[in-house]
Amino acid sequence: MKAPRLIIVFLFFLKITTLQAQAPQERLYELRTYYATEGKLDVLLDRFKNHTLKLFKKHHIIVEGFWIPLDNIDSKLVYLLSFPNKSAKEAYSKAFVEDKAWKKVVSETTKDGEIVAKMESVDLKMTDFSPYDWKNVGNRVFELRVYKATPNNLGNLLDRFKNHTIDLLEKHGIHNLIYWTPTETSQGAEDMLYYFVVHKDKASGLASFKEFDADPAWKKVKAETEAKAGGLLTVYLKSEYLMPTDFSPIK
Repeated sequence: MKAPRLIIVFLFFLKITTLQAQAPQERLYELRTYYATEGKLDVLLDRFKNHTLKLFKKHHIIVEGFWIPLDNIDSKLVYLLSFPNKSAKEAYSKAFVEDKAWKKVVSETTKDGEIVAKMESVDLKMTDFSPYDWKNVGNRVFELRVYKATPNNLGNLLDRFKNHTIDLLEKHGIHNLIYWTPTETSQGAEDMLYYFVVHKDKASGLASFKEFDADPAWKKVKAETEAKAGGLLTVYLKSEYLMPTDFSPIK
């Protein structure tokens, strides 16, 4: 009986290894934002650094990066996880929250009160044109930008990025890192675009986008694509400059 059991265990770990080695474009990403309870951000960061990361690894949850806003008035922590697929996310996450070691960590770190006031989460998939330059470079800042397309124009917006915008961003020193759309309709699958770009610092990022907006090539593309769509392609933009934590896999 021992041999069949060994084979089953081997096949299980072979499956896990295969799933984790899959192409980045095939993975499910989860972007989470935690709002720490007042005065508890350092406690939250320490919990991730000293406990949560080890337990994520134990349960096959891949950590892509951790960031905090440059102007962190809301005591936020932004981080990105990835999974082979939705069912794997559900299974890994269930095993994680039910882990006795995790329950002990939660109990110990919240003995003086809750450390997370609010949490937001969105499941994402990479676009077909997304770069994936996920290198640990350091000495840079990240900018998370979120667009909401006008009704029925997400496809036109994605086409504009694919065929024009990403090249024009690079032209002006704005490095494209990764682009996603949500997987769930309730989270904006039909009209939302999320992406990360990278700058030397915030001042450089602001200057680069100012140059980008003034570029005649961009103005031409914008006018042509809006004329084709019958109006603006976006109605909402969120931009936030972030710096990686000292324990983030990507810097």
